[in-house]
Amino acid sequence: MGLLREIFGPSQHEVWEALCQEIGADLIDGGFFKGKKVVAKIKEWAITLDTYTVSTGKTSTTYTRMRAPYLNKDGFKFRIYRKGIFSNIGKLLGLQDIEVGYPEFDDQFIIKGNDSDKLVSLFSNSRIRKLIEIQPDISLKVKDDEGWFGSEFPEGVDELYFQVPGTIKDMDRLKTLYFLFAEVLNQLCLIDSAYEDSPNVTVQL
Repeated sequence: MGLLREIFGPSQHEVWEALCQEIGADLIDGGFFKGKKVVAKIKEWAITLDTYTVSTGKTSTTYTRMRAPYLNKDGFKFRIYRKGIFSNIGKLLGLQDIEVGYPEFDDQFIIKGNDSDKLVSLFSNSRIRKLIEIQPDISLKVKDDEGWFGSEFPEGVDELYFQVPGTIKDMDRLKTLYFLFAEVLNQLCLIDSAYEDSPNVTVQL
């Protein structure tokens, strides 16, 4: 076991357990079929970290995701991802490509949203920009719900949603993602696009 740890580093369980101790979160074991998830509380929001696997028959891909349902006050939606990684996704319905006025940041990322003024206000927060820039791979967006096989949210509840391929076992990266979610949720409240009240929604594994 020691040799395996030397070769592959600490396990996901070890890293995520240590993360829980660092940020005061809970590690929940969903069993063999659902795996583990980390649930952290920020004010009235619950931030959930987990992994899931998509199989295409011959191959399968595991993704790390982080999710936080919240009460969307005005229907504001956005998506940001690094240029060259998800650039082939194409134009999202109702979302326009927008520059937010920080040339180095705009050069690195594709930013889409349904309200250009709100996007500028969101990314005027320098801490948000820095936390995004240090991510080697990022896709962060607001989702209506989790689709056919996930949670269906009540009217007015949306979800801040991060997803990348692979299992993240880097403690510093996981902590910065947690801080990013906290900062974005707080900034959405400051720009009058979210309520601080609990959405009373639990996401599924």
